[in-house]
Amino acid sequence: MNHAKALIVDDEADILELVSITCTRMGVATRNAGSLADAMGLLERERFDLCLTDMRLPDGDGIDLVRTIADRFPNMPVAMITAYGSMESAVAAMKAGAFDFVSKPLDLQLLRALIGAALRLREPMEASVDAGDGSGCGLLGTSRQMREIRALITKLARNQAPVFISGESGTGKELAARLIHEQGPRAEYAFVPVNCGAIPSELVESELFGHRKGSFTGAVSDKQGLFQAADGGTLFLDEIADLPLPMQVKLLRAIQQKSVRPVGAEREVPVDARIISASHRDLTAAVESGSFRQDLFYRVNVIELNIPPLRERPEDIDVLANHILDRIAAACDASPMQLSDDAREALSRYPFAGNVRELENILERATALSDAELLHPHDLRLPRTEAELAPVDVAEPRAAALSDADKPRFEETIADKPLEAQLDEIEKQAIRKALDATRWNRTAAAKLLGMTPRSLRYRLSKLGLD
Repeated sequence: MNHAKALIVDDEADILELVSITCTRMGVATRNAGSLADAMGLLERERFDLCLTDMRLPDGDGIDLVRTIADRFPNMPVAMITAYGSMESAVAAMKAGAFDFVSKPLDLQLLRALIGAALRLREPMEASVDAGDGSGCGLLGTSRQMREIRALITKLARNQAPVFISGESGTGKELAARLIHEQGPRAEYAFVPVNCGAIPSELVESELFGHRKGSFTGAVSDKQGLFQAADGGTLFLDEIADLPLPMQVKLLRAIQQKSVRPVGAEREVPVDARIISASHRDLTAAVESGSFRQDLFYRVNVIELNIPPLRERPEDIDVLANHILDRIAAACDASPMQLSDDAREALSRYPFAGNVRELENILERATALSDAELLHPHDLRLPRTEAELAPVDVAEPRAAALSDADKPRFEETIADKPLEAQLDEIEKQAIRKALDATRWNRTAAAKLLGMTPRSLRYRLSKLGLD
């Protein structure tokens, strides 16, 4: 932070003095302006690394200053000082290009955190090696949509506005959230993901905000909440649409006030965490149906990042498939299998209802069930009709490995399970039978099953039998 200089714009002398003293103690020089005209004049004559401006100025609106700096000095972070409870103004400022906001009366802990985060943007971020397919950052794809998403993520990383990531299940929403965090000034702090739909409704408040010892039955000690765990970093609220309505009210307050009150505590605790949320559901429809609060929708959806489904960007399938095959091979300490041209063509035509997650599933299954180094369309087992999705069509070859006495018990056990679970159960039973027959000699069992020892090792690991 050496040699940094901040422009403080406010018509209240006590606010100017408080912010200036805080900056000075952090080693940041300051210049003060009491009006919009004074601020514009200083910007013309001097160079600044940060600007903090009040919303209401005697001769104009602070948002006008935000827009001017965003246009003329795009690399200068601007933070807005807003009145207590004026979240609408904060949202408007961030949409205009503000880096972050802080509410009056100023909390010195939050103010110092904001200044520190803003000045870290002066430090050169670690450059991501992006060869055009996203391999440098992990969000793979050569399509126009993915190139635009990666560019937008770079911009969002410099801003602290709440981001809502929309998209179907399996498209990589959490990966996008991690990239926003890792490329921004909060990268040295924690990235805390939480699936809102996976927490029992009666425990949501305790999980998010923490609790004090004795606050309820089972609270045998103080517990830190996920908001506190993400202090200084990023809190990723996945499937936010699944939050119960009473909890949405408390989340709204936590976002607005940048503070939380643990269950059983008397005072709120200031927390500086960036909020990134996501859902596969349509939040607008959820608001219209009454299952999601409109005021919370406007707080978390300041900027929306949409991840398109895989079927809308088939040109990305090849890059993703190669990456997945390399990862599977690395996990098994083997050379990666390859896709034939016909197999690549079959994948490019497949609709992928489960997106990237389904592609991973298909390739893992093909790798496990094939002993050849080159995968063909029949190895992928891509369903094309409803009849082909029936368990009997896929299960029959493996079911033959079971004795006639085993088959009725097997059918009763897994008949109602999903197709993937049925295939796994068939494999487990066939492998166990071969291992028992060979007294768990894996080489002999692989020969009995007609596969290589490498394939057997992979399947034992995948099915949890190792």
